[in-house]
Amino acid sequence: MKPLKLEIQNSDALQEIGRASVQIVHDLKNQLNGLKLYATFLRKRMEKSERPEDERETITKLIAGLERAAADMTALVRFSRPLELRRKSHTDLAKILEGIQKSESVPVEFETGELIGEFDVAAITEALRDITLSALELRSTESLRIHSRVDDETNEALIEWRGLKIGDGDDPFHSFAGSGPIRMSLAAKIIEAHGGRVEHSLDILTIYLPLAERKQEAVSNHQSAKANS
Repeated sequence: MKPLKLEIQNSDALQEIGRASVQIVHDLKNQLNGLKLYATFLRKRMEKSERPEDERETITKLIAGLERAAADMTALVRFSRPLELRRKSHTDLAKILEGIQKSESVPVEFETGELIGEFDVAAITEALRDITLSALELRSTESLRIHSRVDDETNEALIEWRGLKIGDGDDPFHSFAGSGPIRMSLAAKIIEAHGGRVEHSLDILTIYLPLAERKQEAVSNHQSAKANS
């Protein structure tokens, strides 16, 4: 799917279109959820009446399609609204990455340092998982892997998804060409809301996230000790 190109130059008009579109998407999402309830009711009735297997499979696929469409609309609505983060101190990004490694079967390499910071656990987990899922779609013949380390100079966690094939001129973090790119845009927004940033090259996706201040103090002490030695 190719990105939509708007010819409208007036920023006020674009904002009005955006607000109206989001409201329409929100209403459609509610209607889809209602249809899913009806479909679920029909599936239960069909199970009791022992309907043919192909009919039960059809209704199951219908419900799954409604769920995917509603989830995509939810992501778009969330992207359009300000994020409300519930930060928790001493959050370990390494544990979140280990969970993603198990659930998505993507190897994670930990190079140096503790990835401890103040993050919204649910939001940052969602962002890291969605980036991983997009990376799985972008992977090249080389096996996909996640690499993480601590940048002592900036006191940031640096996390990379390596082994990808990204088109020249494409920006995986800021594209709306489908449901996956919308989730990537939401993931970038979550990273930036935590004070981080995102980057990409032709074969790597990279994010930076600030770590806890206590880590910076330890680095400063280490650098001072090294200078005095």
